[in-house]
Amino acid sequence: MKLSKHIFGVGLMTGISRIFGFVRDMLIARVLGAGRLSDIFLAAFRLPNLFRDLLGEGALSAIFIPMYADSKKDESFAKNVFSWLMVVLLGITLVFEVLMPLVVWGLAPGFSTVPGKMEMTVIISRIMFFYVIFICAAAFLSAVLNAFSRFMLAAFMPVMLNLMLIGALLVAPYFGAGDRVLYLMAATVVLSGIVQCMILWGRIRNKHFGLRLVVPRWTPGIKTMFKRFGVSIVGSGFYQITIILGTLVASFQSGAVSWLYYADRIIQLPFAMIGLAVGTVLISSISNALSEKNMRSVYIQQNSSMRQSMMLMLPCVAGLFVLAEPIIKYLFEYGAWTPESTHAVAVAIMIQVFVLPAMMISQIYSKTLYASQDVKTPVKTSMISLGVASVIYLSLFKFVGYLAIPIGVVVSGYVKNYLLGRACRKRGLVKIDSKTFRAMFVFALLSGAMGCGLWFVPVSGVVSLMATIAAFGIIYLPVAFILNKKI
Repeated sequence: MKLSKHIFGVGLMTGISRIFGFVRDMLIARVLGAGRLSDIFLAAFRLPNLFRDLLGEGALSAIFIPMYADSKKDESFAKNVFSWLMVVLLGITLVFEVLMPLVVWGLAPGFSTVPGKMEMTVIISRIMFFYVIFICAAAFLSAVLNAFSRFMLAAFMPVMLNLMLIGALLVAPYFGAGDRVLYLMAATVVLSGIVQCMILWGRIRNKHFGLRLVVPRWTPGIKTMFKRFGVSIVGSGFYQITIILGTLVASFQSGAVSWLYYADRIIQLPFAMIGLAVGTVLISSISNALSEKNMRSVYIQQNSSMRQSMMLMLPCVAGLFVLAEPIIKYLFEYGAWTPESTHAVAVAIMIQVFVLPAMMISQIYSKTLYASQDVKTPVKTSMISLGVASVIYLSLFKFVGYLAIPIGVVVSGYVKNYLLGRACRKRGLVKIDSKTFRAMFVFALLSGAMGCGLWFVPVSGVVSLMATIAAFGIIYLPVAFILNKKI
């Protein structure tokens, strides 16, 4: 497998998706602002996204791909897993449709203080939750394609959601104002899940993989998968649960849910383009290397991925820290968006951006553990990480308000990274060579120097902002590539 080629391809597709995502968020900010309507939509949208990550792109992929590789790509195993997934998703959807008022109250109890806000969030959440069935099915189909080293289409699929929401927001003025826009957006989200699922299924059938729904059978392989899945889902979901807990705490401060959402969107852009791309490719390549007991290949892939990803991630940290306020100002400060919201989001970004290096390296550690079919260690580390974050959220909220959430994310992220790294080293699953350490140190120094230079660059609009970012990359990347080769 050409590791760099696949990582670049997945990162590129993810980047295209995130660019459309920013266009979508700019339109959401313009149409909904940062108040009641945006709080309702974003809180409702977070719930199906959580289940997509837990059941689709998180624990299921981490468990399914190594087992699928061990089964020598057995079609009957894939069919059985897919069929069981559909049964589980239908059951979860029915339960949540009935219990949605309790779920929304648990997600955002502060909404009850505003008349009608809680009730509307329940209605929109019920509509949007049907997205879970289709997007989790699409995520499983993507995992099958990834197992065959076909990453590009699956990485491109999220752009469908963004394109369809952009279309809905553009026509929203013709539907009137207020709650009608929320109904339109909720229906669009569900429709996008159906479209993604149909495209991926069509691609798999064209490749003659033979995947289809069958009568689910309880086999030893399924029993093992569900056992691991039950343990793994807890660990894979703890980052999302940490975000949900942050939403719960932030809901007691007006506008904070939206501020944290937009801050997290900015932070997630470089992580998605670099970190998730690395994780998507590594889970497949390391699984194959471990099945062949080729530890040398595992170490080479880990070090190569770490050097390349940190070479790109560290300048993102410096750039986002310095340019946080102009980025938010010139991307979102239109229509109902206020300067106060700009400053609030920028401060959250300047804090939370420091978690990116820890998240990046944790991806490599966690995917290595999952590829070795160790599902317990990530769970333990995630539980500890959530505990640390919870303590920080609750203890600091009364002093610094919503900023307690990004502070907790950063601290818990480094705790999790340390614990995952220690577990990998104890089992001999990772060996970081001296060249990698030297390279990361040099990249950090270079990024810090470039960041200091950005403080003195005047940014007065979107054009100058983009020019500044482009100039940063044009200067940094050639120097970093040369240094990486010489170290």
